[in-house]
Amino acid sequence: APARPALTLLLPAGTEKSRGVQALAVSPNRRYLAASETVAEQPVLTVYELSSVPARRRRTLAAAELPAREAVALAFSPDGRYLAAATAPPEGHLTYWLWEKQRLMAAVRLEAPGSGVCQVSFSPQDNAQVCITGNGFFKLFKYSEGTLKQMNLQKGEPQNYLCHAWLSEEEVICGTDTGKLILFRTGELHWETSIEYKKPPRELEEDATTKEYESSSDVSCGLASEDKGSQEDSLPQISAVVAYSKGFACSSSSGVVLLFEKTKEKEVYKESQEIWLPQDLFRSEPKTSGRQDIICICFSPSEETIVVNTNKNQLYMFTMLSTNLMKEKAAYFSYLNFPLHSASITGLDICMWKPILATCSLDRSVRIWNYETNTLELYKEYREEAYTVSLHPTGLFCLVGFSDKLRFISLLYEDMHVFKEFAVRKCRECSFSNGGHLFAAVNGNVIQIYSSITFENINNLKGHSGKIHAVKWSADDAKFVSCDTHGAVYEWNLLTGKRESECVLKSCIYSSIALSSDAKIIFAVGSDQTLKEISESSIQHEVPAFDVVYTAVAVSYSGHMVFVGTSLGTIRAMKYPLPLTRDFNEYQAHAGAVTKMSITNNDLFLLTASEDGSIFIWKVYDKGGGILKWVKEVEYAEEVLIMRSDIEEKSQAMLDLQIRVKELQTENDYQLRLKDMYCNEKIKELEENFSQEIGSLKTKHQILQAEKEKQELHHQFQLSELMNKQAREVQQLESDSNQKLLMENEKYQELQLKSQRMQEEYEKQLHNLEESKNKAVKELTEYYEEKLNEKSVLLEEAEEDMKQQLQAHEEIKKQIEEDEDQEILEIKIKYERQLLEERESNLQLKGEIGVMNKRLNSLQKELKERNRDIAEMRLEQQKLQGIIRSLEKDILALKTEVQERADTIQDKEKHIYDLKKKNQELEKFKFVLDYRIEEFKKQIDSRENDIKTMKEQIHEMEGELARFHNESTQLKLNITQLQQKLKATDREMHRERQKKQNMETLIKRFKTDLHNCVGFIQDSRKMKDGIRELYTKYVQQSDSVETEAADTDLQQEYMRQREYLERNLAAFKKKVVKDQEIHQAAYMRIVQENVSLIKEINDLRQELKVAHTQVHDLQSTLRLTKKKQAIQDTASSTELLSSPAVLRLNAEKESEKIIEMQQLEIQYLRDQIQEKGQGLAVQPLLVGNLHKLNLERSHKTQQQ
Repeated sequence: APARPALTLLLPAGTEKSRGVQALAVSPNRRYLAASETVAEQPVLTVYELSSVPARRRRTLAAAELPAREAVALAFSPDGRYLAAATAPPEGHLTYWLWEKQRLMAAVRLEAPGSGVCQVSFSPQDNAQVCITGNGFFKLFKYSEGTLKQMNLQKGEPQNYLCHAWLSEEEVICGTDTGKLILFRTGELHWETSIEYKKPPRELEEDATTKEYESSSDVSCGLASEDKGSQEDSLPQISAVVAYSKGFACSSSSGVVLLFEKTKEKEVYKESQEIWLPQDLFRSEPKTSGRQDIICICFSPSEETIVVNTNKNQLYMFTMLSTNLMKEKAAYFSYLNFPLHSASITGLDICMWKPILATCSLDRSVRIWNYETNTLELYKEYREEAYTVSLHPTGLFCLVGFSDKLRFISLLYEDMHVFKEFAVRKCRECSFSNGGHLFAAVNGNVIQIYSSITFENINNLKGHSGKIHAVKWSADDAKFVSCDTHGAVYEWNLLTGKRESECVLKSCIYSSIALSSDAKIIFAVGSDQTLKEISESSIQHEVPAFDVVYTAVAVSYSGHMVFVGTSLGTIRAMKYPLPLTRDFNEYQAHAGAVTKMSITNNDLFLLTASEDGSIFIWKVYDKGGGILKWVKEVEYAEEVLIMRSDIEEKSQAMLDLQIRVKELQTENDYQLRLKDMYCNEKIKELEENFSQEIGSLKTKHQILQAEKEKQELHHQFQLSELMNKQAREVQQLESDSNQKLLMENEKYQELQLKSQRMQEEYEKQLHNLEESKNKAVKELTEYYEEKLNEKSVLLEEAEEDMKQQLQAHEEIKKQIEEDEDQEILEIKIKYERQLLEERESNLQLKGEIGVMNKRLNSLQKELKERNRDIAEMRLEQQKLQGIIRSLEKDILALKTEVQERADTIQDKEKHIYDLKKKNQELEKFKFVLDYRIEEFKKQIDSRENDIKTMKEQIHEMEGELARFHNESTQLKLNITQLQQKLKATDREMHRERQKKQNMETLIKRFKTDLHNCVGFIQDSRKMKDGIRELYTKYVQQSDSVETEAADTDLQQEYMRQREYLERNLAAFKKKVVKDQEIHQAAYMRIVQENVSLIKEINDLRQELKVAHTQVHDLQSTLRLTKKKQAIQDTASSTELLSSPAVLRLNAEKESEKIIEMQQLEIQYLRDQIQEKGQGLAVQPLLVGNLHKLNLERSHKTQQQ
């Protein structure tokens, strides 16, 4: 027996017996998916783990204390640990789950005035804060101590909030059904704005008008859609809103998404971009494709793309990178993958030659899909609903049954062309034969067989009393099987057109049938919840469906597998022979009933379609997990059909483009030559300038070398003087350091003696304190123990008194019961008073005991404090010992410092020598920079003259450009006029030919009538009457026709010329506006560049001034350091080894650093001046229209 077949889905399915998913939520880390479903009429909340392949179910959440209602909104917390779920109002609930532990943390009831859209979300950074909106309520909840507490109070009239999004920790933006955007900050209204209904841009309207159909039905449909649009203008709705880094995006009208960005103005957020849905040119009404309601908006994590979902089940995307380039024009979405069905799929079929399938739907579209590449190859929308589709085995043609006709369509390369129409209304089923030479079409209760070559009706199969639901051909096209709603399954012989066998079960409404490969067994499913195996005109086996209605059936070509689709959208795979028990694999797939099923010829793919508008492509595996092997490898055909007119149009377009490419090449060559000439001239000028500069620099170099030699001699003399001076300072430092060492030794001996004395005193004090504390503790303990004994004796006496009084009280009670009621009351009052007094005395005694306990505690605390003091004294002793050790270390450090100072003196000498060298270099650089500044001033003057000349040249070039532009526009006008004339002449030619044909037909008729008249040549009366009839018939009629034709020609010519002039006028207006915008943008750019250059020149001048001042400051700091050294030499010996020496060292290091920084700045300034010089040389040639005011300012700043 073969292995049981199994299927694999591209994505994980939902729960078994699910009626559809009501809500979804993905965790922020993209690891978990939460889904709300209805399974067997019970709500189920499930969390899946997406990181595992395939996704596995992690947790199922349920709470017994809450009413069983399905959640319509879900949201994960920022860390993914918590899940918020909301059921639909009214009588809704908001639940807060710790989903990993399946624990309901909190729940709150939502009281709302009406039902509607409900949305829930978490704060982006707070797990405990939840926002929920709906019809008439906006609520913020915070979870704390097992409850959800409302944080905000609603003010004003309640709004119908359709959506919301968190913009930050405190801000929430909400959209209403009246087109309002409301911003709440910490639960209070902060900002509000109303959005008007957005109309599509003019580009969409113009494209739609040019591609309208000429038929009256198309015009009426277009008017109806425009009326709908005008009604929608008054009702804008914010149907979706989502936040991103710059602001938020929302959908206010059908077919548009608005981007809002944050501003610092009062408006807080401002509209920055409109993104529209595109027109679908393959639709019968292209306008309607852009008028879909957007119900969901989503950004990618990197915010590079935005994806939207519409109410027509379509997904569109837009790349956010292009928004900067399209700030002025309206942007457009594009399909995420391809357009999808938006209504129930009614037909599905496959072919032999190609890996394609055809589907048709109640959305009036026919689509061709490739199930190997998972792509949409062809797609077209029609005016009528499509009920059935069948593909020719070649994959080049298809049959589609529409509500008005059955159409034979050619599948072209990029279009679908209706080749033939058949007068079959509301054809619910049609099918090509396996050979492709015949096709069957259901017309009411009759099955019509046509030839697909001659399109003749070969045979009509009559006999069904109910509506025919399915038809199938045998593999050899010899047999034909059909089923209907009255429980009949007929097998037809196509040669005779009669029934060969039949099986009728009136209690069952059959919905689908399938044939085995040898056509001996028929599998049928229907309304009686069974799968029937029919052969030899009788039901051989009947397999129960277990409380589910089977809606579709398919059999593999190998005959080992049977696949069944159910009304719940599930797919069941079972082996053949059919099992009587639940021995099958069931897969959850569609959200609606399965309408059509088909399996490919190689048994590798199962294709299913459903009422929910989705198509599933399943891969078929055996039970072991391997793909089923096919004996032959299938080779698919790659041929396509194309119209001759399309080929001619494309070849003409290619010729036009080739001519255009040649023209552009010549233009580019001409411009390249001009640029080469200009560059050669510029290079010559630069070479001359550089040669002059090289000569001047050589002369400068010789002068500087002579000065350098002089300064070297001077520095050698100064060095010898400094060396002598340094030797004297070293001797003085040695004598001072020796004196200081002696002083420190004496201090150290004194400190040692003091520390010994202190140690002895502290030990004596510690001993005395310990003895006194021990005595005091003993005395206090004895005293308090005596007091405790006394108080305990008193307590015992009081308790004995209490017992005696209680006994007396009981005896008195017995006597009082015999007395009257008044005496009872008096005695009760007396004894109650006594009881109160005794209780008060007891309380006083207890209070005294508490006071004694407190005293004991205080004494114990005092003991602890004394012990702490002893410990602190010991710590102080340790600290003093540490100080002594540190002083010893300081003595060693001072000795090492003396040696280090000797080394530093030598380093200082080297530093002084380096400083002097650097000072000389700075003076040289100063001289060079002054010379360079003068040269640049001269260059600027010459460059200003060049700028003036270039400006004049630019004005001349602009005049020439304007002249060329006018000439080009005139030529374009001439071309358009000539084209119009050509079109007009073509039309006139066509008319003349038509007239010629009409005249020829008239002449033929006239000849025949004349021939008839000639027959009456002997009878004069009949001859006369015949000639009169000829005159009235032909002469008068031709005159009237000519006059009418002339009038209509004049009117049409007038209308043509008027339309042509109106188009030219609109085109000229657009061109003028565009030219003005381009000119203004270029003008502003040049002005800004000029201003930035002037600012850079001024900044460089200021930096030069700062450099001069810094050089002067360095010279003054060097003099000051010399003076400080002289003053410090005369200071006392105690101050020599202290901080001033360190300060002096730091000052010298700082001066070295300052000099190095100044050197780097000077080098940077030199590089900047060279770059600016080159920039000034090139700039006059690049700048176009420089403003006069900017030139005057730059001239003034240069003079300053």
